[in-house]
Amino acid sequence: MATVFDVAKYIVDQCGEMDTWKLQKLVYYSQAWSLVWDGQPLFSSKIEAWANGPVCRDLYYRHKGRYSVGPDTPIWDGANPDALSDIERETIDAVLRDYGDKPGHWLRALTHLEDPWNQARVGVPLMEQCENEITHDMMRFYYGSL
Repeated sequence: MATVFDVAKYIVDQCGEMDTWKLQKLVYYSQAWSLVWDGQPLFSSKIEAWANGPVCRDLYYRHKGRYSVGPDTPIWDGANPDALSDIERETIDAVLRDYGDKPGHWLRALTHLEDPWNQARVGVPLMEQCENEITHDMMRFYYGSL
């Protein structure tokens, strides 16, 4: 199985430099749609329902303190986009076609309208910290129904 770093590096290789909010949301949507279309996760790292939308903590620790990242940002040690299968790349490419031209704040707002983020944050005030996981089942059920 690929890692979240393989997926994130593939995304920035395809799209170029972007803010970290956008990268986190594109990684999230890639995971969600892989669960629906391919029937399996792209990576094993958890995604949590943070105040600013879905965040993969493992990826966050890599880019922490940076506003933006790109293909040449020195955070990609060990990331290998070639570890992705053709089917996984096709899924990510489809996500990038649908969401890749949207700014990070727009993607953040979209995730706040969707059930997986809201379900994971039930009982948590809007801007409070939250480490609750957005589970594969939450993503599969919601995005599979669209």
